[in-house]
Amino acid sequence: MSDDKIKKSDTNAIYTPPELLEKTITKVKTILDKYFPDHLSFTDGQFTIPFGSTQIIIVVRPFTDEDTCVECISQLVTGANIDLDLAKFLLRKNAELHYGAFGLLFDDTITFSHAITGANLDENELLTTINSVATIADYYDDIIVEMAGGKRAIDLLNEDISE
Repeated sequence: MSDDKIKKSDTNAIYTPPELLEKTITKVKTILDKYFPDHLSFTDGQFTIPFGSTQIIIVVRPFTDEDTCVECISQLVTGANIDLDLAKFLLRKNAELHYGAFGLLFDDTITFSHAITGANLDENELLTTINSVATIADYYDDIIVEMAGGKRAIDLLNEDISE
């Protein structure tokens, strides 16, 4: 493969036109305004939605020169004891669930996330993704705390409010 092809391919993979990002952000915001009026909207294509004991973070990201990525992430548990049993449990659940995946952030916060493409995003696709991630996160955060300790997103929020 020639160097020109590698460079062009690499460039296309990391450059998303700003107007495409803005179009996707606007589409996501319009849907959230309609169905989740209590969401918070940030200027950089990020949104948050409270849901039960969890919170969903929606991030519009660059993807390719013709598409964007809409990632729905939920912070499940912070401060859990990450041991072999918990790791096996989360990996097995990743294999069982239809889509999305559990993950660990740099500080061992356990997350659940799923990403979809954004250029042709439709309302049903985004709502299904948000509700699925929220439902799975809201269900599994209690199980994880029981298995390994730690605090759910709502516990952290309630701590901040009471201080």
